[in-house]
Amino acid sequence: MASTVMTRKGQITVPAELRRELQLHVGDRLTVVRDGNGFRVEPVGDVVARTAGIFREYAKTPSPTIEELKEAAALAWAEEGMRGTDS
Repeated sequence: MASTVMTRKGQITVPAELRRELQLHVGDRLTVVRDGNGFRVEPVGDVVARTAGIFREYAKTPSPTIEELKEAAALAWAEEGMRGTDS
């Protein structure tokens, strides 16, 4: 079990053996979670790790071709034009 001391500013040092074990590095973000009468400190992970795969669902459908995009835009403009003449 590792121990540390809290400074006047409320800062603590994560002991070296725990930093190595958790592969923590300077600048890594940590989350402090209340756990009963104490707390847990957990690594947040980097942005790439946290967001990896969030768009996976969108990759299952093929992207529209440029021709399909142009056709959709032309239809939208035509519909907008028709709405403008009704007034």
